[in-house]
Amino acid sequence: MKNSKGIFGYLLDSRHRSRTISYTMVIAAYIILEVLLHSGSLSNLFQGLLVPATCYLVAAIGLNLNVGVSGELNLGQAGFMAVGAFSGVCVSGLLAGTLPAIPRLILAIIVGMLLTAGVGFLIGIPVLKLQGDYLAIVTLAFGQIVMNLIMNLYVAFDSTGIKVSFVESRFDLEPGGKFLINGPMGATGTERIATFTAGTILVLFALVVVYNLIYSRNGRAIMAARDNRIAAESIGINIANTKMMAFVISAALAGAAGALYGLNYSTMVASKFDYNTSILILVYVVLGGLGNINGTLISTVVLFLLPQLLRGLQDYRMLIYAVILIVIMLVTNNNVLKTKMGSLRRKKA
Repeated sequence: MKNSKGIFGYLLDSRHRSRTISYTMVIAAYIILEVLLHSGSLSNLFQGLLVPATCYLVAAIGLNLNVGVSGELNLGQAGFMAVGAFSGVCVSGLLAGTLPAIPRLILAIIVGMLLTAGVGFLIGIPVLKLQGDYLAIVTLAFGQIVMNLIMNLYVAFDSTGIKVSFVESRFDLEPGGKFLINGPMGATGTERIATFTAGTILVLFALVVVYNLIYSRNGRAIMAARDNRIAAESIGINIANTKMMAFVISAALAGAAGALYGLNYSTMVASKFDYNTSILILVYVVLGGLGNINGTLISTVVLFLLPQLLRGLQDYRMLIYAVILIVIMLVTNNNVLKTKMGSLRRKKA
């Protein structure tokens, strides 16, 4: 007869402890924030930050899969978010008046995720043949190319159909026609249908996808390829396929996050998704710990909210923010502190 650990044994198992903590943190945070929202205890500023925070969480979780688990330095996460954001805006705009807000939001996220996964696959074919700094440079260039393409993209629709152009903004639109993307002006007049609940569900979805991949056979193959490429190839692991899998899933999650982000604002420009956004998401991942999903959740929330908490200090807030980042980096890379924390964990175990 098999030895069954039961539900509590499952939750306390080291392999499942991390995912249990992640789900618990997200659900607990959602419940607390919903109570604060309904009681009117949250300021308008923090209410406006809830949906963007969930978007950055999803993008950071996806990037941690790429950088932390697969070991590939990807600096194009903002580019994938841009693809998802503007494709989601187009889907929502085209379906406005025919579907309610929630189905439109779901379809926009799905389309953004699938389209970005396809783009990630096409980009990954040549890019993943590179390693190290070369891979980082090419993915960074990809993000900039996407941003500049969208800045020159014009998408409109009317009763005659959809009109797309990279050079001309003066379409002969029928009465009732509307621009969805208007070149450098970006997406304007977008109906804001993103919600905090949808963002929380998307975060949980991202956690389910990433954790199930990490603890699967494919996940072990990805980590084996990261740790020792030659040894992994010698036992029959297809390095190209494993890296492509992590890259595409990371891109898809960024696209879903971008779609939700784009539908949270009535106006959005492509310059929002420049290389600074990619670096910012990478900072969330690195300070949370490569491959550490719980650390990514905590660092993303803290570092995303920190500039807003320091807003009252005006000219000094970014200086203080930079100092805090440096201190966190020094502390997390302190070998003495790591040894002490490890000994404490062993004592508790």
